[in-house]
Amino acid sequence: MSRWPLGLGAASGVGVGAAYWTFMSPYAQLLGPFPYRSRTGRPEVALTFDDGPNEPYTSQIADYLDGKGIRATFFQVGRAVRAHPDTTTRLARAGHVIGHHSDTHQFTRCLQRDSLGEELAAGLTTFAELDLHPALYRPPWLLRIPALFPLLREHGLQPVSGAFCHPLEVLQRSGRRIARGALTRSRPGAIVIFHDGFDGHPGNRAETVGAVKIVVETLERRGCRFTTVDDLLGIPAYNPAGRSRTPSDPVGAPNDDRLSSAATHIPADTGRTRAAP
Repeated sequence: MSRWPLGLGAASGVGVGAAYWTFMSPYAQLLGPFPYRSRTGRPEVALTFDDGPNEPYTSQIADYLDGKGIRATFFQVGRAVRAHPDTTTRLARAGHVIGHHSDTHQFTRCLQRDSLGEELAAGLTTFAELDLHPALYRPPWLLRIPALFPLLREHGLQPVSGAFCHPLEVLQRSGRRIARGALTRSRPGAIVIFHDGFDGHPGNRAETVGAVKIVVETLERRGCRFTTVDDLLGIPAYNPAGRSRTPSDPVGAPNDDRLSSAATHIPADTGRTRAAP
């Protein structure tokens, strides 16, 4: 057998792996700072939820967290917010942080600068109608293209990554299995990604609801506390109403100097950066 096909196959595999790492890995920093944890040694974790709001599951998660006095960060999709504006408003009023997770969650619209800019602007318009002005953004599938970071600066948005709770969460096989994956990733300073929605569409997330309860109860027994992404990283959760940063403004100012090349840092112990929604 010729070595050429084998060699080409190996090279293709390496190329695909490199592309995934650069553009979609939770941890890659090649295109720009993409914080996925804090360097804090304190036992604290930020629980985050993507793709909602998606009822009744978003409210089931919120009811449980509220009963525990836990605040989380919800990265929401514009079209889902338009379907459930009262849910988003309720979350914000309860003290949860609302982040931007695109307007439509369509893969192809994350691949070109113009469509990506439209996604950012349309989502921000939807949030502004609820008097919310998020400063945190998590791209769908964590997909980054080179144009993303200057666009985020134009819109006053700070990119946020994290660790997926379980690679098979989307299949909703078992809440206990999802919880085991999340617990292995819940080290001090971790940002853990759950999904309360499905790409901005309705979807069954009952197993995720169950997994969240297991994770919270287990980590509480271990002495862990829960916080929001902005508090964990020491960056603003919201922008002032009616203000977008210019391209020359540093994202996450004034704490951007703490976003190192590893995209992790120790948050400040004094003061709070969150603005009231």
